[in-house]
Amino acid sequence: MRIGKQDQSFTAIATSDAESITVRGLDLCDDLIGRIGFTDYFWLLVTGDAPSEAQRRMMDACLVAIAEHGLVPSVQAARMTLAAGPDAWQGAMSAGLLGMGSVVAGSSEVAAQYLQEVLDKAEADGTDVETAAVESLKGLKAAKKKVPGLGHPQHNTGDPRANRLIELADEWGVTGRYVETLRILGRHAPEITGRPLPINVSGAIPAVILDAGWPLEAIKAVPLLARTAGLSAHLYEESLRSIGFIMSNHADQAISYDGVASPKSRAEKG
Repeated sequence: MRIGKQDQSFTAIATSDAESITVRGLDLCDDLIGRIGFTDYFWLLVTGDAPSEAQRRMMDACLVAIAEHGLVPSVQAARMTLAAGPDAWQGAMSAGLLGMGSVVAGSSEVAAQYLQEVLDKAEADGTDVETAAVESLKGLKAAKKKVPGLGHPQHNTGDPRANRLIELADEWGVTGRYVETLRILGRHAPEITGRPLPINVSGAIPAVILDAGWPLEAIKAVPLLARTAGLSAHLYEESLRSIGFIMSNHADQAISYDGVASPKSRAEKG
C-alpha cells in the first residue's frame, strides 16, 4: 500500500446525488435492497462483481465456520470492555476486533500469504509445487518457525472445520491451486517437522476462498466480518448477564505477582 501523496482521487465503490445512491454501478434501492443477500453484497462491495453460486456458498461456509470461537482473548477483551462501559458497544466491538492478530483469527491472512509464497517459489524456481512446498517446510523447521495454516492445540488429529470446508470446496468445484498447495503442505509437514500438523481452519479458509476467486489482499476481511457476528452475540449476552468482571476477577486470582516487594511487605516478612 502506498503511503504519502496520492495521484488518484477516485473511488469505484459508491456515489450518490439528490435522487439516488449508486453502489458498484447498481442502484441501492432499486437493485440491491430486498433483492440481494448480505454475502452477495459483501462480495460485490469488495470485488465489484456479483458472486457465482459456488462463490456465494463458499463464502457463506467460511463465515459460518469462523464466526464463533468461544471465550478467546479477543472475546474476553470485548466482554470486559462492555462490562466497564455498558453504553459503548462500539468500543467493546473494537476491542474484540483489535485483538484479532496473527495468532487468533488474523492467522488466516498469514496462511494466505504463505500459500502464495509457496506458489511463487515454485514459479520462480521453475519447479513443481510439491518440491517448493517441501523446501519451504524444511526452511521453516530450520528457522524453528511455525507452519502457517497447519496444527491445532486441541484438534491434533484434524480440525473438523477445515476438513468440512475443503470437502465442500471439492463438492462445489471450487478446489484449485491453493487447496492443492495446502494439501501438499499438510501431507509433508508431519514427517518434516516430526509432529502432527493437521490442516487447521485458518489454513482452509484462505485456501478455499482464494480458489473461489476472492482477492488475496482482502483475505483478512473474511474473519473480521465473521467475528463481528460472533462478537455481537457475546456483547448481547454480556448486556443481559455480565461475566466481564467475573473473568477479570478470575484472571486476577490466577496470576501471581513476582515483582519487587514493597518496603512494608519486606518489613513484615522481617
